[in-house]
Amino acid sequence: MRQVEDYRRKFLVVVDDKPECGRAATFAAYRVRRTGGTVVFLAVIDTADFQQFLGGEEVMRADAVEAAERLLATHAARARAIGDIAVETAIREGRPADAVEQLVRDDPGIAILVLASNASGDGPGELVTAFANRTNALNIPLTIVPGSMTDAEIEAVC
Repeated sequence: MRQVEDYRRKFLVVVDDKPECGRAATFAAYRVRRTGGTVVFLAVIDTADFQQFLGGEEVMRADAVEAAERLLATHAARARAIGDIAVETAIREGRPADAVEQLVRDDPGIAILVLASNASGDGPGELVTAFANRTNALNIPLTIVPGSMTDAEIEAVC
């Protein structure tokens, strides 16, 4: 059994190129700065697109991994600029909701999934919808940050 004093709660944030992703990452970084723990940034590579291009799958995968690494590095640097906080990164392949569920199963330290709603008003977003409709899928709390919040507003509530 894990000792309470050794426990470092992890906030999981799925990163992609959507603007609202930055809102979730910022929220998680400010919460960790205030309460301790670790931010885990997850980039998911959708390999379904690779199947339709014969012979180019490995090149596409390598390009996707490189893009994911850049995205993770950007978010990690921004989080570290918010405070002296611990950051972990992960890259998974497949459907984003499945990748999140698998990572949560694999890492018992992940205690909270932080997502941001779609800032454009075109619905809450794919992952927010997926997990809001399957409340027992993760067995951890889900925090949804409004995609329109500013850094100052996020810092004020953290």
